[in-house]
Amino acid sequence: MPGAAPESFDAFFYEAFAEEAERLLHYAAEAGLRVGHSPLTIQETGHAAPPAPVVSLRTQSIFPPAWAPQLRGILTRSTGYDHLFAYRDAVGAGCPPLGYLPLYCVRAVAEQALLLWTALLRKLPRQLAEFDRFRRDHLSGRENPGKNLALFGVGHIGYEIWKIATALGLLVRGVDPVRRHEDVAYVSPADALADADIVVCAMNLTPRNRGYFTREVLAQAQRKPILVNIARGEFTPAAVLEAALAEGLLSGVALDVYNEESTLAPALRTGDPARLTADNQALLRLRGRPDVLCTPHNAFNTLEAVERKSEQSIRTLLHFRKTGQFLWPVPEE
Repeated sequence: MPGAAPESFDAFFYEAFAEEAERLLHYAAEAGLRVGHSPLTIQETGHAAPPAPVVSLRTQSIFPPAWAPQLRGILTRSTGYDHLFAYRDAVGAGCPPLGYLPLYCVRAVAEQALLLWTALLRKLPRQLAEFDRFRRDHLSGRENPGKNLALFGVGHIGYEIWKIATALGLLVRGVDPVRRHEDVAYVSPADALADADIVVCAMNLTPRNRGYFTREVLAQAQRKPILVNIARGEFTPAAVLEAALAEGLLSGVALDVYNEESTLAPALRTGDPARLTADNQALLRLRGRPDVLCTPHNAFNTLEAVERKSEQSIRTLLHFRKTGQFLWPVPEE
């Protein structure tokens, strides 16, 4: 109940959907941990104080700076940690230790990227719409082999996307300031975009690359590519994408993450349009187009990944109890 007094837990998990909560409770019971959970964000619960000394969240919660002195640690169950950087900046020296989970959903997110770009290549939304009339006019799609894919961000998830795409016969060019992999062909952003049929965003979000895909950047692409974002919504504001589709700079957009997602998700869950920002409203206009696919930040969500995430969450909490550090601490910079 919003605003209710919290119970006594060792850790509390916000944004824990049904399957995840079930597995978290399973591993916590095995470890002898008392954990609570809610499917809601922190702001949706109305909690006035942290319900446990260690709190875990995902990416939609807005963390109250006033909670910092009452907390021993914060764990984000996500591969990114930009939201914890922002929290650490807000609270300064009083910030508790921060942890994240970099490895649990690498394959899941990479497969979702494949799912989304292939669905748009094959005009899946239009195919589904034509079933009742069983018409195939103007439904000719495109196959993966031989297409050029510009991959922005070649970290854990990006490299898994590279492996999948290369195996399917796509020509992949990577864009990343850190060139970790000898088998990836790295190029400049302009060279990657020049002949791209597909653009996939798998970058880490930093203050320097927020809003990366501007109109000017997208205009460098000559083939009107499909743009897929499975990283962070802040790279692709909906208003920019709406204009790019209208101008013919892109031939399709597929999103699993959203700009201003911390307002979008609660507004959609409650059906309260007053909560929607201007960019949220642009996104909802986009969603009605046959060349746009939107999934509810669900790329990480496979049964296998949920199992890994739950086990790794409890394992890192046990490590934290013993050492005061998370297994995967958020970097200092």
